[in-house]
Amino acid sequence: QVQVMESGGGSVQAGGSLRLSCVASTYNTNTYCMGWFRQAPGKEREGVAMLDTDGTTNYVDSVKGRFTVSKGNAKNTLYLQMNDLKPEDTAIYYCAAELVGSDYPCLMGYGDRWSGETVNYWGQGTQVTVSS
Repeated sequence: QVQVMESGGGSVQAGGSLRLSCVASTYNTNTYCMGWFRQAPGKEREGVAMLDTDGTTNYVDSVKGRFTVSKGNAKNTLYLQMNDLKPEDTAIYYCAAELVGSDYPCLMGYGDRWSGETVNYWGQGTQVTVSS
């Protein structure tokens, strides 16, 4: 079993910055690509950014140039640095982990595949609120 936990959400004014953290805790030796999704009130969940096991990153257009996804030193640790935040970035942000292997590569975030259908494990979410 894998437990995914996010932290670092909060409230900021437009133009401010926040850094989200995520840890996927597991006792197995499986490998996961990881990413961030978000859901605003009354809207569908959408992808934000992902980091593949080879270091490849993908971002949705709305956050390119403002958000940066990176890995931590510990295994299965992920960060999302969010700069120049806008009110439309207000949402609950979820960390996601997708199992990968030699026969099944990471699919999350490739070819605009941001539905989350390939994600195996989700965090509980952390609230980000940006005021104008």
